[in-house]
Amino acid sequence: MLKKYLIPDVFYDNIYQITPEYLLGEGVKALVLDIDNTLVTYDDPEPTESVLEWLRSMEEAGISIAFVSNNKPPRVERFNSKLGYFARAKGGKPFTKNIKRAMVHMGVTRNETALIGDQLLTDILAARSAKLRRAFLVKPIKDKTDAFTRSKRMLEKPFIKKYYKMQDGEK
Repeated sequence: MLKKYLIPDVFYDNIYQITPEYLLGEGVKALVLDIDNTLVTYDDPEPTESVLEWLRSMEEAGISIAFVSNNKPPRVERFNSKLGYFARAKGGKPFTKNIKRAMVHMGVTRNETALIGDQLLTDILAARSAKLRRAFLVKPIKDKTDAFTRSKRMLEKPFIKKYYKMQDGEK
């Protein structure tokens, strides 16, 4: 039962594989995005030029953007300072309160919203709990090497294997 909450719809190498055309074809009108290790590394205080271009492509296609991060306010505020999107620090993922707030702010329903993140235990679980249209996982850009992060990644491995097994079964 738990596995259905931890398996992403699609597992991408990075955000750049996710195009506005694909999202619109899937019925997605809004994105809730994690920041750290999804869009940029923990070391990048602001969006890179390539991330800015990707975000612009989403906006130009009419896809709304919001950030929900479990990081602290100074980090999220600085990252979003030049963008001005709806953003919540200490987002509480996998809980859904701030994801729901983001959807209200963007004026969309859960059936029009996708979440993109790099962690199964926070991002994908939050997307599934909020019953969003799509839950997309991306590989972490630059993972931390501390014991806590390594432990989380170890817990994720069986679910990643299950995802790939499910993909092989569909061929």
